[in-house]
Amino acid sequence: MATVLSVSGSPSVSSRTNRLLRHLDHRLTAQGHQVLPLDVRTIPAEALLGADFRHPAIVEATELFARADGVVVGTPVYKASYSGVLKALLDLLPQYALTGKTVLPLATGGSTAHVLAIDYALRPVLNSMGAAHIVQGWFTLDKDITVHEDGSVSVASGASEALAQVVDQFSAALGRSPLLAKAG
Repeated sequence: MATVLSVSGSPSVSSRTNRLLRHLDHRLTAQGHQVLPLDVRTIPAEALLGADFRHPAIVEATELFARADGVVVGTPVYKASYSGVLKALLDLLPQYALTGKTVLPLATGGSTAHVLAIDYALRPVLNSMGAAHIVQGWFTLDKDITVHEDGSVSVASGASEALAQVVDQFSAALGRSPLLAKAG
């Protein structure tokens, strides 16, 4: 069993990105992983924008990254890039906070015009932070994510299968992690 940090980089309370991540967390949990959710929007703005490395919320987030074997990073795409709150958090983490970790980048957005944001905006940052393995990411259109009255989420057929496949590949990559092999 691996520990997975599931990071939502959405600033919105009613975020499809956040709800999609929590939906995928259930799949990872069913596969035997311990999932730790982190909604960046819950970190106080003064800590993020003031670059307060010693703020308890930043210290806690840093510790969550350190504990994780794998990290799922989800973000809405704004103006062809990942969210500003996610950027603020990543900037406050140690330079090599992802060293030895398997990472799954996910993005949501209103248009396929933003589909390359994962590869051209997010992946280079994750790579620069020392990620051992960044698996194939996935972009999901907002229109393919339905939030029901009870808060549950359903994903349109084609997108659902693709998401299941990338989550399963991430899960399999966690099982081959050199860090897990040492622990076992």
